[in-house]
Amino acid sequence: MAIDPLIGLVGKPSSGKSTTLNSLTDASSKVGNFPFTTIDPQRAIGYLQVDCACKRFNVSDKCKPNYGGCHEGRRSVPIELLDVAGLVPGAHEGKGLGNKFLDDLRHADALVHVVDVSGTVDAEGKATRGYDPSQDIVWLKSEIVNWILGNLMEKWGSIKRRHTATKATPVETLQNQFSGYGSTSKVVARCLDRLDIKEPLQEWSDETVERVVVAFIDEKFPTVLALNKIDHPDADKNINKIAKAQDPQSIVLCSAISEVFLRKLARQGYIKYVEGSDVIDTREDLIDMGDPEGGGLKEMDEKLKNRLENVKDLVLYRFGSTGVVQVLSRAAEVLGLVPIFPVRNIHTFASGTGTANGVFKDCVLVKKLDPLPIHMEFQVAHPNVISGIALWATWLGK
Repeated sequence: MAIDPLIGLVGKPSSGKSTTLNSLTDASSKVGNFPFTTIDPQRAIGYLQVDCACKRFNVSDKCKPNYGGCHEGRRSVPIELLDVAGLVPGAHEGKGLGNKFLDDLRHADALVHVVDVSGTVDAEGKATRGYDPSQDIVWLKSEIVNWILGNLMEKWGSIKRRHTATKATPVETLQNQFSGYGSTSKVVARCLDRLDIKEPLQEWSDETVERVVVAFIDEKFPTVLALNKIDHPDADKNINKIAKAQDPQSIVLCSAISEVFLRKLARQGYIKYVEGSDVIDTREDLIDMGDPEGGGLKEMDEKLKNRLENVKDLVLYRFGSTGVVQVLSRAAEVLGLVPIFPVRNIHTFASGTGTANGVFKDCVLVKKLDPLPIHMEFQVAHPNVISGIALWATWLGK
């Protein structure tokens, strides 16, 4: 089913969350209006980069997206981001902006946890040295577990009695409790399938209930760990420790401040920069490659040159990119999102008569699950698109 996914960014104070949000939303492909009805002040628009269908069918020169942009077959698809504030230890007890943090959290489909791997900021966001950032990952999940578990155990006795009296299934009973967190029956069913609990719900121990809550959180809030500030001297040892304790597929190494710097230079006309890569051209580079005009780029002073060289040496040459573009790509992967390109004419790939107004103008994101009914669901979700619609899908990661 076509959806407007919401990615929540979480992170303790001074972890680089705001810089990461800025780097995700300050894309050069930001064009035109956004396909969302309202934009909350806490919400922003990021751009998920996917392979565009125009490249596959060799019509890149005619591709004119209604939203986002397309550059040489690389499509930038708008996706909504939520700045989740108030993350401190004890949030589930109302410390800091804990209540607001947890209330914001329930709207998110996936989380990006921005972790400061420099070890120079403690759990409260205060400057220090030698802090272990792997603790941040542990206590973030603990806060969410304690929040949901506390709410559930508060009324567990009455829940069990009602479950027995109504002869409900465990999925039905738990969905009644988890619906307030944005859950669905499918999410609850998947978390129970993972656990394969043999005992009837009314006989579950406190430990079993906690296992169910942990499984539910893993299903409802899949989380990408954006390990930020990778250019810091102490980052390597902290990254290695986190990599040993967490699923490697959930980890993305990034330097948000480097991405902001590179995009600013590109916007000001000092460099040509391919976002999500280590490809950077300066005026001198282009002159050396035979362009006497240097691509029309400006000359950099020594200070800017030195800063750019530092970013290249400490980030781009070591890691292949700043990692910021990959953060959203990984979030889309954990959500199982697939870009779909609806057209009216399967021969011209146009949205109207002829191709004068461009091809593959629309791109929507759908869940990878249950692919067969996509055509029918899309027409229901988007009734303004005429019947006979053709859908072209690019599977992420392929």
